[in-house]
Amino acid sequence: MSYETIIGLEIHAELNTKTKIFCNCSTKFGSEPNSNTCPVCLGLPGTLPVLNEEVINLAIKAGKVLNCKINKLNKMDRKNYFYPDLTKSYQISQFDLPICSGGYLEFELDGVKKKVRLNRIHIEEDPAKLTHLEDEPFSLIDYNRAGMPLAEIVTEPDIHSPAEAVAFLKTLKSLLEYAEVSDCRMDQGSMRCDANISLRPVGQEEFNTKVEIKNINSFKEVQKALEKEQKRQQELYNFGEGDKIKQETRRWDSGKGRTIPMRSKEDADDYRYFPDPDLVPIVISDNQIESIEKSIPELAPEKKVRFMEQFKLTEKEVDILVSDKALSHFYEGVVALGADAKTAANWILAEVLRILKEKEMESTDMTLKPEMLCKLIKLIGEGKISNTAGKEVFNEMFDSGKDPEEIVKEKGLSQISSSDVLEKIVDEVLSANPKSIEDYKSGKQQAAGFLMGQVMKASKGQANPKMAKELIETKLKSM
Repeated sequence: MSYETIIGLEIHAELNTKTKIFCNCSTKFGSEPNSNTCPVCLGLPGTLPVLNEEVINLAIKAGKVLNCKINKLNKMDRKNYFYPDLTKSYQISQFDLPICSGGYLEFELDGVKKKVRLNRIHIEEDPAKLTHLEDEPFSLIDYNRAGMPLAEIVTEPDIHSPAEAVAFLKTLKSLLEYAEVSDCRMDQGSMRCDANISLRPVGQEEFNTKVEIKNINSFKEVQKALEKEQKRQQELYNFGEGDKIKQETRRWDSGKGRTIPMRSKEDADDYRYFPDPDLVPIVISDNQIESIEKSIPELAPEKKVRFMEQFKLTEKEVDILVSDKALSHFYEGVVALGADAKTAANWILAEVLRILKEKEMESTDMTLKPEMLCKLIKLIGEGKISNTAGKEVFNEMFDSGKDPEEIVKEKGLSQISSSDVLEKIVDEVLSANPKSIEDYKSGKQQAAGFLMGQVMKASKGQANPKMAKELIETKLKSM
């Protein structure tokens, strides 16, 4: 029997605020554990929350870029459950009156346009962070994360494959980054994903039992987790054991490559939602919505059109550049300083992406500045160093942050453009390779390429390639 996969996503995006959702504690990532805390975010008795207005503004902005309806009257609710990372034994969230309703996101997968409807966006506080140590009888807890402001984006079950889920998430991440709603650093936990997945026979309208997979923190792991859970459920249906699929929460164990049961899945009734008595209803005006909408910067789709028109790049090149906001800004900076648009794109798509992948770095973490790459491109364009030497300079420049001219001087990589010096090197190479000369005379054009390689080797990559090639061809034709 053929089965259809049904996936719905719940994405938690940490909002770009300087302070937490209900107190003045810093949201800075990487601080000493438990240093950004106060009685409010620690949930001490007698404390009162005060809602951060910027959280509302950023949630409205997220709603506008995701085509949602902004609910002008909404409220905060208490979601009651006990867990060690939640000292109050309840989480302040939103239940029946979220800040945003409906909406949709369009994206492409393998050239096919897709559309996923959204159910809602609501705001809430993040619990603290638990760290479970292997082979230890205790866990560690960091309350720096407690009270961090989140926007939870809930989709309808419109996704039908793990690949679609990843394509959706990548597009969503790009939109939220460009709109400056969230930095979406999955490696830092500021974008996390829970996935609900079920299977049903093709043609069946009713949904079968769904399983939730919690807190997956990379696109790669999202795809792996969904593929494994999809396979697990399909095998159970194929063996007539579909009743073993229970509505539960499972976690993804990347080391073992499988999903593992955590707990039975709670329904809304289990959480005993009720309006938070310490927080007044949230009232949003038309002027506030209009002002926020006007503040939305250029988003990825508009930037893609502009890049193709302004810089004459291919669609594939532009898609890669604009998919990463920081990378697209870096590219524009290099071009604005005078570098050729196509050459700058080639360097970024080849060398910058290569080294980021090798070092497993985000583009936002690199110390390389646009002026450094621009200067390197000009050194090569002016014939002061070869393209080969340029790659060596680039690697050093990326790691050390040194000026490219300084690296060229230190390493002695200046290109040889003196015709007298080059002619001497070419003559020595020709004298040492009489067979290649004979091959060239007999019509083997590749012999000239071999000789060119020998000239570059003899000059330690410093020979001006254009001048060296011309000299070799002139001398070969005269023989």
